[in-house]
This record gives sequence, C-alpha cells and structure tokens, in this order.
Amino acid sequence: MKTGFPVIIIGSVMFVAGLVMFYSIELGQTDSILRLIKNIGTFIGLAGMGVTLAGILLNLISKNQQPIQENFDV
Repeated sequence: MKTGFPVIIIGSVMFVAGLVMFYSIELGQTDSILRLIKNIGTFIGLAGMGVTLAGILLNLISKNQQPIQENFDV
C-alpha cells in the first residue's frame, strides 16, 4: 500500500478534529481551559492541512512512471 493515502486520511482527520475543537468553543469565553482548547484546535487544524498536503505530494511523487525510452536509430 502506498504511503500517501494513509497520510492523507490522517491529515483529514486532524483537520476535522481541529475544526471541531475550534468551533465548539464560543468566541467570548474567558476561561483559560476553554481558550487553550480553542488554540489547540487551531494548531491541530493547521497541522492537519500540512499533513494532508504532504500526503498528496507523497502520492504524486511515488507514482510509478515508465522510463523514457529513447530511440537513437537514425
């Protein structure tokens, strides 16, 4: 199994988890724990975007390409 697909799935899960953590807390909260959860959600969401992009790049790079065959018969 190629390594790109699991990384894309993990990144997508991280992004969704970050969205849930960020939007589950209301904007005007003064409790430090709730603000910490909101900030952690921001970090996890942004990291999830990076992991997803890395998975897409891994998938594109690891595709099997047929070598170019040059014909020098002239």
